[in-house]
Amino acid sequence: MSEFSSSEKEILSKHFSNVEDSVFAIITPRQVDRGALMSRYSRSDKSMRKIFLDEFIQNENRGEEFYNRVLLEYGDDSVAELGEAQIAIEGLSNIAVKKIEDRRIGLSYLEKSSRYVTWDKKINGEYKFFREHGIMNSRYADKYLESCNFDFEVYSKNIQPMISYIQEREPISNQKFKNTAGEEVSFSRLSNEEDIKSATRIYNATIKAKALDTLRGILPASTLTNVGITGNGRAFEYLLTILHSSGLQEERTLASKIHRELDTTIKSFVKRAGDKYGKALQKYLDDLKTTAINLNKKHLKPKKSRDFLVNLIDFESMKKAEENIISAILYEQAQGISYNDILVQVKKIGPTARKKIIQSFTNLRQNRRHRPPRAFEMTEYTFDFLTNFGMFRDFHRHRILTLERQLLTTNHGFCIPDEIVSLGIKKDFEDCMCKSKEVFDTICQKMPEQAQYVVNFAYNYPFFMRLNLREATHLIELRTVPQGHPDYRKVAQNMFKLIKKVHPNLGSIIKFVDLNEYKLERLEAEKRIEEKRKKLEN
Repeated sequence: MSEFSSSEKEILSKHFSNVEDSVFAIITPRQVDRGALMSRYSRSDKSMRKIFLDEFIQNENRGEEFYNRVLLEYGDDSVAELGEAQIAIEGLSNIAVKKIEDRRIGLSYLEKSSRYVTWDKKINGEYKFFREHGIMNSRYADKYLESCNFDFEVYSKNIQPMISYIQEREPISNQKFKNTAGEEVSFSRLSNEEDIKSATRIYNATIKAKALDTLRGILPASTLTNVGITGNGRAFEYLLTILHSSGLQEERTLASKIHRELDTTIKSFVKRAGDKYGKALQKYLDDLKTTAINLNKKHLKPKKSRDFLVNLIDFESMKKAEENIISAILYEQAQGISYNDILVQVKKIGPTARKKIIQSFTNLRQNRRHRPPRAFEMTEYTFDFLTNFGMFRDFHRHRILTLERQLLTTNHGFCIPDEIVSLGIKKDFEDCMCKSKEVFDTICQKMPEQAQYVVNFAYNYPFFMRLNLREATHLIELRTVPQGHPDYRKVAQNMFKLIKKVHPNLGSIIKFVDLNEYKLERLEAEKRIEEKRKKLEN
């Protein structure tokens, strides 16, 4: 890079990873400068480092000025994606965190797990659940506190008994572990002290996860959690607008707090969330909600909820789905033939030949990370679900699809795990559900959105999902792995069976689905984790 002098190279070395190569990282500390540089770069014939020297180094406010002009005056939304931030939120409810995680594009989340972390600890003598402002300032406050506290008491007092019960049902002596020689042997045949410690660690982690998986249905949606969010300015701006327009005070308060913290890192990227543009979008969102409510009242009549887990309610005919996917498969290498011409020719291919073509691509997949090609996005399925809220939280993580959900209620019944019955705490479990329903029914008459906080994870929750075959393959194969929660494994297994029923040939692309049942779901996964831990230590 001979265009730079020695003094310029010295300056550039503090803002770019190198000053010699054509590939480099931007390490200048201010997010706004990084984003502005990227955007300015697309509108200039200069090199990025030259732009930085000419336009940025002498002007500390260059980044803000650029964004004010481009983003606010011209409305070039894409430049807002050039600024990124990471936000941590602690002590928000499971209602609020789901609203945040509804945002599909531009944000990534890591949420506190109900499988590995217990919720039995108190802070200042109080269990960790959200005390909703509207409820706490109403006549429902005492009943709300009584219901949530009861849930946490039942949950907390049964953690150790549940662990002990599962240990008795699936004793460590019945499990197999690898010894120093790499052989799988029963626990009693382990002689090396380190092998015994390792096996015990694996077993205890597995048992704890199973116990917490079983008990999580008792927790109410008010349960406080933590979430970390990584995302770009455009996505954060939309998230803030959504939260600002919420009917729940918790979510509006979170919007203000998140906005305040983003102002310390990517202020220029989220300016419009609270200005006239943001307020106009908030009004639009309110209008959408009001219009939908009014249309519901006009056109729909309440019906008793059906008792189902998952239904496949919309899909293409087998022939059309196969033709569309095969046409898309052939398109990329067709060299000048239009998609329409390919489709016309594919329609002449018989069912046996179509099956062989699909099978040839199925055979190429060697593991679930070998995703089918994009051609398998050419057919879609709509599934109608009625599963417990705890299970919904796991499916909710999938984003390359359309998911719509309703308010959380106690109107659709609840699920009781077999282990709850076997341990002899069915009555306590049902008492939690009954108390929650009583309080919910009272609160929802005046405060339907706020009433969600009292609903337990075990209550069934209606939602629908529309996704293409490629994404269905990813979801089903991931959610049927042995270490998965039994609730969502069952649902994913049923989704696979429904797809295979209507599209038997195409369904074969879902090659790595596990239809088995396991008593200790986490055991093999914990063994693999332990092996990795040993390698790292060595």
